[in-house]
Amino acid sequence: MATTDTPTASEDRAAVLRDLLPTSARRRPRIGLVAGGLGTYWPQFPDLLPQLKESAGYVAERLRRMDAEVTDVGFVSDAEEGAAAAERLRRTDCDLIVLFLTTYLTSSMVLPIARRSHTPVLVVDLQPTERMDHARFDTGAWLAYCAQCSVPEVGNVFRRARIPFRSVSGWLRQESAWRRIEQWIRAAHVRAALRHARHGLMGHLYPGMLDVSTDLTLLPATFGSHVEVLEFDDLRHRVERVSEAETRERVELARRVFTLDDSVVDEDFAWGATVSVALDRLVEDFGLDSLAYYHRGLDGELHERLGAGMILGASLLTARGVPAAGEYELRTSVAQLASQSVGAGGSFTEIQALNFEDGVVEMGHDGPAHLAVSAREPLLRGLGVYHGKRGWGVSVEFDVQHGPVTLLGLGQDADGSLSFVTSEGTVVPGPLLEIGNTTSRVDFGRDPGEWVDAWSATGVGHHWSLAVGHHAADFRAAASLLDIEHRHV
Repeated sequence: MATTDTPTASEDRAAVLRDLLPTSARRRPRIGLVAGGLGTYWPQFPDLLPQLKESAGYVAERLRRMDAEVTDVGFVSDAEEGAAAAERLRRTDCDLIVLFLTTYLTSSMVLPIARRSHTPVLVVDLQPTERMDHARFDTGAWLAYCAQCSVPEVGNVFRRARIPFRSVSGWLRQESAWRRIEQWIRAAHVRAALRHARHGLMGHLYPGMLDVSTDLTLLPATFGSHVEVLEFDDLRHRVERVSEAETRERVELARRVFTLDDSVVDEDFAWGATVSVALDRLVEDFGLDSLAYYHRGLDGELHERLGAGMILGASLLTARGVPAAGEYELRTSVAQLASQSVGAGGSFTEIQALNFEDGVVEMGHDGPAHLAVSAREPLLRGLGVYHGKRGWGVSVEFDVQHGPVTLLGLGQDADGSLSFVTSEGTVVPGPLLEIGNTTSRVDFGRDPGEWVDAWSATGVGHHWSLAVGHHAADFRAAASLLDIEHRHV
């Protein structure tokens, strides 16, 4: 069958969105690389070290293709060189260290790298080819294939030193092995994003939603990130300084991004555009990587109108890689940022209903949505009432792309510890509500009620991030690097 490289409608739309809403720049993950082998071999087998260094160069080149800053500290041959490499890596402040075992080495050569750097380590051993040529190989040629004999030794010592052990074993150009390595690099993207993130938290808790309440100390203590506590007056101050010309320009941008439903009221549309401009300034002024917000308001006063006018601007921010979540959902905005970090979108989501006839869970949310997960051009719908909230205005509506999706929630347990909670399913076609919500029908391959019971038992909370593609393995790896628990349904 002939193939074609003609872009799909979804790909065309994604390209247009990237042009209109360029992604916010974010610090790339820093990957440390150190290769090693036992120096005793070099004078015994002169051809061995050049071969191993060639393999190390290939590994470095492959890692640099993964949108990461790679610091290669070279090749170590004894414990002293290992200690020197550890010091260099400590100063680099890496998100992940890749330890490439090229042949046998002693665990004393690599333990300092893990201990002194205070950075997660991935042990990689990739022999030169699929198998040895037994008839032609001598001892020197064999030694290029025996890195595996170090892996159990390193695993044992790491365990005794209470250092988490991770490894990928394979051969140098084995793509399945490289896919496993790429998974760890994607996990490093998540760790980098959460370690350095500045999370905006604006307004107050939705009254009564105890699950949403989050100890603000936990995020810096667990990830190293910062929570910037904001007032709605910080937004009001910036709204007052938006010019009419800036509002018109934002309205025109929104017309290029969205289809406008007949229910949209021009005055409400303009107000949402004004708030959107002010939101961009708020994010820029405070250097935010995410935003969670809620304000109840009263009788149409200004702060109520600000809260009601957030959806357009928050959706545009989310599309640019600065995820926004309503209802003061700080943990969900963190989960959305993690989803964004692996290139999977990440839209604010909750359960809407169950369809036992079709075997699907219907889920979505009103409020901000990630435009990158839309199956069609997103719609702006005018709403005279926001259910459960005060105010009125424009809301974003679309159905999620059909195909594989991953849910990622950030749970918090009784002892305060955080966890990644995931589930993978498939979005399937079918009837959807048309009420200004992001909506989807997700088939988890089991009875919808049983899935809800299992999902709820994880302690995931009311909301989570919905990302396109199956990424539970990426988030499991990221949880390992972040030293938090991962639970999968």
